[in-house]
Amino acid sequence: MSGPVANNIFRSSGVIAAAAGGLSWQTVVTASTLTAEAGKGYWINTTSNACAITLPSSAVAGDQIIFVDYARNWGTNAITLDSNGLNYQSQDDTYTVEYSTDGEVVNIVYSGATEGWVPLDDDEVADAPVAPSIQKLIFGYGYVASDPGVSLTNLVSSSGVVAADVTGVGTARYTLGGTSYGGDKGIFAYGNAVPATNISNKVSNVGVVATDTSGVGTAREHVGACMYGGDKGIFGYGEGGGLQSITNKVSNVGTVASDTAGVGTPRNGIAACEYGTDKGIFGYGNGGKSMTNLVSNSGVVSSDVTGVGTGRQNLAATGYGGDKGIFGYGTAPDTSVTNLVSNTGVVASDTTGVGTVRQNLAAGVYGGDKAIFGYGDSGSKVSLTNLVSNTGVVSADVTGVGTARSNLAACGFSTSA
Repeated sequence: MSGPVANNIFRSSGVIAAAAGGLSWQTVVTASTLTAEAGKGYWINTTSNACAITLPSSAVAGDQIIFVDYARNWGTNAITLDSNGLNYQSQDDTYTVEYSTDGEVVNIVYSGATEGWVPLDDDEVADAPVAPSIQKLIFGYGYVASDPGVSLTNLVSSSGVVAADVTGVGTARYTLGGTSYGGDKGIFAYGNAVPATNISNKVSNVGVVATDTSGVGTAREHVGACMYGGDKGIFGYGEGGGLQSITNKVSNVGTVASDTAGVGTPRNGIAACEYGTDKGIFGYGNGGKSMTNLVSNSGVVSSDVTGVGTGRQNLAATGYGGDKGIFGYGTAPDTSVTNLVSNTGVVASDTTGVGTVRQNLAAGVYGGDKAIFGYGDSGSKVSLTNLVSNTGVVSADVTGVGTARSNLAACGFSTSA
């Protein structure tokens, strides 16, 4: 038996193979370039940028290097390998070698001049940690006939049961947005408090609404909001000093960031939901638009995507099924049609509407993989709801609970049923 015993995986006779633990592991790489060395392992974090990696210009058979997708983000920002004069899987260094799968591990060994660097494996680590699912929901704020802005809330249980009114906390307002953050908490922000405002109110993981937090970003109303990145949120678009396409990210501790320059068509009356477990989508908007804008798992908003389905505004959207979304209701004029969103962000054509046609309602996830549309305006304010199954099927009207109102918002909270 030859070779250091420390590098013998089996610590016995047989084929000697260098174990990953025998490599010299380096600190996490966040730079856009790297010159790699044989005998080392590299954690490559491409959250902020892609990484171009140059392999050694000389190598001997048995030299080994490992690259690991540290933050599971190579699907967004890939790594490329420059074989630096040597072959890579028998091809010379004029070929492009790219790895662009989230969670990938690339383990290469130099085999000699003919084949050059050869991957021992370049597999995805599929079993990434999965965050516990949101179980409960809260509807908050809104517009009522007798008092335009209210701050009352209604909790929704993990089985989709809406509770009676809870006395509101914070500035009464309407046409605001709401999203989850931090895995088990929520936040309401923006809206019309006569005039438009940018204040926010956090929701704890037991559904308690906090007092006002001083506003950040452009004061506006008719915004959309959704989660991204698994534990962060984003508010976007709306109207304040004109139609806007700006966005404001929410960290996983509930801190609202300053404005990010807008992408796509400025508009209000928009809705947003998460899809694919870590991405989001803004859709539709004033003037009967049906365009959408995807949000990456790092919160980057894409340019307009040509719309699918009935163009409309003042609709609602929510995730469902763990990795899909649904847009529903709105005015085009008032309708109850829905459009499903796949786990890759593709919007489907119209599904015939179920329940009372209405606009200016809210929606969110409950029970981990189901959803609910609630409240709205159908010529008068209503408090009825429509449950959405984990396969995206919308149910008939459920008799409303709480104060009938429109222009409210909703967000999920709690991972406990």
